[in-house]
Amino acid sequence: MRETPGRAVVVADAGALAREAAREFERRAKEAVAARGWFAVALSGGSTPRRLYALLADPAAPFRAAIPWDRVHLFWGDERHVPPEDPRSNYRMVREELISRVPIPAGNVHRIEAELPEASEAAARYDAELARFFALGSAEFARFDLMLLGIGPEGHTASLFPGTTALQVRDKRVVENWVPKLNAFRITLTLPVFARAAAVLFLISGEDKAAILRMVFDPNGPADALPCQLIRPESGDLIWLADRAAAASLPPY
Repeated sequence: MRETPGRAVVVADAGALAREAAREFERRAKEAVAARGWFAVALSGGSTPRRLYALLADPAAPFRAAIPWDRVHLFWGDERHVPPEDPRSNYRMVREELISRVPIPAGNVHRIEAELPEASEAAARYDAELARFFALGSAEFARFDLMLLGIGPEGHTASLFPGTTALQVRDKRVVENWVPKLNAFRITLTLPVFARAAAVLFLISGEDKAAILRMVFDPNGPADALPCQLIRPESGDLIWLADRAAAASLPPY
């Protein structure tokens, strides 16, 4: 019987999930700033993190005032190959819900230039930005303080989709990834980057995620059938944060 890497945390509902994730964000931001002077986080797109970002920016909630935004550096785990004003853009969603509502310097926002005609060029420029910020050599990988992820209905995470070439990449930090089911390129961080993270936090909400989450935690199932199962921090925390609806079909532990 296999063990699923990391730990599962189950909360009541989507609101509780956002609050727990916000507390994790605040705690790790403060710890990183105290230790090093800055906090680097890779953000996720999608509806579940949208609620988290709105909560972080809410002046009525405690997080906006508590987080040292001038020391926070925002990156993205992946991006659609669309301009930043496109409704599908992960950057646009974060800008609307978070960036425009908190006192974060413009220079602390490190977006993927997905408006470039060639997705490969967008990936190359983002890789260069990672190398600059983290002071990386060509064969080194960034270590993020926190990386946020979700899970798609077929087990994809970031833009690492089943059967796509990005899943095999071990020598690059960022790649353009052709996704046949979408008939489109995505730009995504690679598995080695997630493996170097200090913490990876999956945000999983809703009954439509129950079946895929059960596959992840099935003690008798394969350990690496899904892209999300390949996210395994080597010396960091892996947290699967789910609400009760998403966790309804988890096997007993």
